[in-house]
Amino acid sequence: MVANFGANMTYGEMIFGKILLRNDKYSVPERARLRPADNEKCFGVQMATKRIDEGVKVGLMAKEAGAAWIDLNCGCPIYEATRRGLGAVLVQKPAKLQRLVTGLVQGLDPMPVTVKIRTGKDDDHIRMHEVVRACGEAGAAAVCVHGRTMQQRYSKSANWTLIREAVEIADEYNMPVIGNGDILTHYEATRFQELSGVSSVMIGRGALIKPWIFEECKRQITLDPTPEDRIKIYRELTQGMKDHFGDDARGKRKGFYFLPWHFSFFCRYRHLPPDKFLEHSLSHPLIQSSRIIENVLASEREPIESLLTSEAKGVHEAMAHILWDASSDEEALDKFYRLSESDDFRDWELELKLSSRQENPAVDSGSSDLNRG
Repeated sequence: MVANFGANMTYGEMIFGKILLRNDKYSVPERARLRPADNEKCFGVQMATKRIDEGVKVGLMAKEAGAAWIDLNCGCPIYEATRRGLGAVLVQKPAKLQRLVTGLVQGLDPMPVTVKIRTGKDDDHIRMHEVVRACGEAGAAAVCVHGRTMQQRYSKSANWTLIREAVEIADEYNMPVIGNGDILTHYEATRFQELSGVSSVMIGRGALIKPWIFEECKRQITLDPTPEDRIKIYRELTQGMKDHFGDDARGKRKGFYFLPWHFSFFCRYRHLPPDKFLEHSLSHPLIQSSRIIENVLASEREPIESLLTSEAKGVHEAMAHILWDASSDEEALDKFYRLSESDDFRDWELELKLSSRQENPAVDSGSSDLNRG
């Protein structure tokens, strides 16, 4: 989907190398992540591994499946990865990581090997400078720096000043740096790139919220798709899942492991024109500014807009069912409008408000362990 909107380079979801190579039923989902979609012209596979031999085997499988490069993920903070000594844990030992990257570069030559990292374990253990130097010494084709620590996960603002320092080190090795963190608008992407000097930027959560962000970056405009436009986009995603998992009861069960979850990001879309939000974005990233945004945009919403921006899980499930079962865009639109005026929707919204008051939750981290990488 993001390739259709102009993303130049795309990754698959992170693969656990050890599970992939087991060649049993548990490796089937990992193998599926090796394959690019037909419209992904420059596709890379990101893997989690801490062994050279394992990583080389995964890289060769990725190359055979059509990947243009292999990425060693040293940025994923989820427990599923870190408990295995993978993901963001790897940045804690730069010398060991250098040996790993060197082995992958040599074993997969001429296939490019990139490395995605975080800045360190926590604010007291920033290892980014050493890690970037280690990647340069090892011959990595590029390094992607997410400007947060493992402990921060997706909270607080990404540190683009540290990313700029990474660029200064990487320049000694003629190694490109890709910057990552807190990009929700084209004007933030431009400013962060100019501030840090990175060769390019990577967009993660911003693309989950609005897949059309890549078109915005290319055209340097702020799009404002109507509710109807967005529902059609969401139905396109649903059709992709039906094509992948199968358009039957079993396929729906598999697809529903992901589809309702996507609405926890889609519901966060707001139109953010620069004349209203550029100034605020200079001091605090918009992806971390939901309360400010709501204050600026405070007004009576149409029922359909209230539906699409609802955070209620019951609403997300209901919209996912509509998208999956609808035989046309028109049918989906009609059912969305009916749902927006229904008692069920009002009940789900009331339940969410009551639950929020009782729990008094902390600021949303904007992520889930369902999302690897």
